[in-house]
Amino acid sequence: MPRQARLDAPETLHHVMVRGIERRALFRDDTDRADFVARLAPLAESGALTVYAWALLPNHAHFLVRTGTRPLARSMRSLLTGYAGAFNRRHHRVGHLFQNRYKSLVVEEEPYLLELVRYLHLNPVRATVLSDLRTLDRYPWTGHSALLGTVPRPWQATATILAQYGPSRRRARHAYRTFVAEGIPQGRRPELQGGGLVRSAGGWAAVTALRRGREAYGGDERVLGGDGVRGGAPPGSAGLDRGIPTVPPTGPGPPRRGGRRRVSAGGTRRAQSHRPARPGPGRGGVPVVPGGGPGGARAGGSARPLAPSGLPGGNPWGTGGGPLEGGVE
Repeated sequence: MPRQARLDAPETLHHVMVRGIERRALFRDDTDRADFVARLAPLAESGALTVYAWALLPNHAHFLVRTGTRPLARSMRSLLTGYAGAFNRRHHRVGHLFQNRYKSLVVEEEPYLLELVRYLHLNPVRATVLSDLRTLDRYPWTGHSALLGTVPRPWQATATILAQYGPSRRRARHAYRTFVAEGIPQGRRPELQGGGLVRSAGGWAAVTALRRGREAYGGDERVLGGDGVRGGAPPGSAGLDRGIPTVPPTGPGPPRRGGRRRVSAGGTRRAQSHRPARPGPGRGGVPVVPGGGPGGARAGGSARPLAPSGLPGGNPWGTGGGPLEGGVE
């Protein structure tokens, strides 16, 4: 059964996970970890990603990021391919470093943003890599120390997270640390691994339009959140809880070229019949959203068809690929 395409659009929040092949170590020492972080930082500084939380474990890593100027797949391909090559050269090895492609969950911003920041940053404590929260406060290989100011990471979006906890940086850091400490007894939380419907602020309409109209909206392993959506669509997305409307097909489309010819019993040749082409973007079955974009309905409330990339006018990033570019590594 083919795997599903990734869901992605500008300003979409993602929980991204990578794991070493055969659960082997991705990071053997601090040199490896520093190299990985040095490759992540330029992606954040360039605006390709906004990084809210991250954690490097011996054989896997987690990131909570928002896509920006280019698709998530391009950023991850640049990060993981570059690191794998450097890791292999440094440790005199060959072959794959990562197990399969990376996993990404589109996340509903409320209430999961702060929950995931805490959950990701507590990974080293849950995995017994670190003994307690005090050690985590100064551990340089998660974003927790950057939020507390003990390890400067200018590229990490610390101000956005701390603003949720208090008006001043000092009070916000104290409230944030208290919130993290309260999460330690909770242990592992499978409910944060996906399986609902997404409402990522800024990227809702675009991401929803990328989903096939016949897919059920419940239990999608690519998304995390959306309990409130089932009871009613978010602002600017009327009707999305009932499925994405489509333009009625205009016809079966032209036959495929190159039909084979076969010889009948009488020796004459006749063309083998073609199957009708299935409707696709541009001929029928083109998804539409109210207003045609992430902002919801335009003035007048008219709807327009989406280009094959999932947004009006084509690729939302303005590059050659589109929101699913590189979605299968």
